[in-house]
Amino acid sequence: MVTIVIASHGNFSEALIGTAKMIFGNMENVDSVTFNPGEGAENLLEKYMAASNYFDDDGALFLVDLFGGSPYNAASRFVARRENMEIVTGVNLPMLVEVLGRRMAGGTLTELVQTAKQAGAEGIKSFREIFARQKMADFSKDEEGDELG
Repeated sequence: MVTIVIASHGNFSEALIGTAKMIFGNMENVDSVTFNPGEGAENLLEKYMAASNYFDDDGALFLVDLFGGSPYNAASRFVARRENMEIVTGVNLPMLVEVLGRRMAGGTLTELVQTAKQAGAEGIKSFREIFARQKMADFSKDEEGDELG
């Protein structure tokens, strides 16, 4: 089973896991790493090393909050020399939920990366855009009934 590590500035990663537990219950091989004020890259590397004690041979997927941020930079140093690990940035709840669901279905590391990228992006919606599309769809349905014939 691919291990999932959620890493973020502050307690965001812990909150995401707590919310995911509301949906999935207790989860194996899921860990959070927090980057706290006053810490540096070496602290994060130590936390990643501690988390790696629980990694299976199936690899690990790091879901981090911000490209170029300290959790990403430290994870990239950690992952660089390991073949069976990957990082995806921009972690959000839709991404995590879909990744966990795909993992439960036996998803590989490569499949989880693709799921994360797609679900993370598709989880971003605008109320006004959705409302406008629905309004246009309803208008089209009304127009279909006005044909003479």
